[in-house]
Amino acid sequence: MVSDIRTLPPQPRVYGAVNWLGAWTLLLKEVRRFLKVYFQTILAPVVTTLLFLAVFALALGQVAAEVKGVPFVQFLAPGLIMMAMVQNAFANTSSSLIISKVQGNIVDMLMPPLSAAELTAAVALGGVARGVVVGLAVTAGMALFVPMHAHSLPLIAYHAVMGSLMLSLLGMMGGIWADKFDHMAAVTNFLVTPLSFLSGTFYSIERLPEGFHAVALMNPFFYMIDGFRYGFIGQSDGPVWLGVVLVGATNLLLYAATYRMFATGYKLKG
Repeated sequence: MVSDIRTLPPQPRVYGAVNWLGAWTLLLKEVRRFLKVYFQTILAPVVTTLLFLAVFALALGQVAAEVKGVPFVQFLAPGLIMMAMVQNAFANTSSSLIISKVQGNIVDMLMPPLSAAELTAAVALGGVARGVVVGLAVTAGMALFVPMHAHSLPLIAYHAVMGSLMLSLLGMMGGIWADKFDHMAAVTNFLVTPLSFLSGTFYSIERLPEGFHAVALMNPFFYMIDGFRYGFIGQSDGPVWLGVVLVGATNLLLYAATYRMFATGYKLKG
């Protein structure tokens, strides 16, 4: 007896307004990518940041016993934590895109049915995830040596996420723009590192001459570090809520620019 089996043709998957499954899969890929090499991506930043803490505490701890009425190491710690977070968020997205471009497998990211908005969000959130994980690990390590107190948990969380997002988006823009690793190194050395080191990470900008103080206030990195530090010690160099708005507005602009790069295929499609 032969059964009458009719094979239906494969049906295309139907997506809604947002391809949640595709975006979630890409996000998981970005997260698993850095978790697989956690010695390099998570533990190494902890060691590096603790070395920064030791060097600055030994070199300046006696010269600047207090900053804004707070022990120097407690003033320094939040800036170091934020610096570790944003540098790793930048590294995650920039390396992901530039390596994919150099190896020629960027097509694996572009061919799936993902919109430019979904691609931008998924890759950026992968960078945010690495930044936040590194931040938690660095905070745990630093708490062994520095008293850590939370003055405002919402502000800490906001600046941790939004600061990581800012550098994650910058890393994406750099990774899309760069044609080789030398270009990416130039972005890191001539943009990210100077803005990080001149943002008040290691000092209060109140000590700067008037002209340089005004320049520091135009640095968006200053506001994410200043707001994050305020969340811990309750002291800031600038208006905290102005910083909240400016960091959010900067991220909207960066997201729009990154979205445009994906939407137009800038340096992504031959």
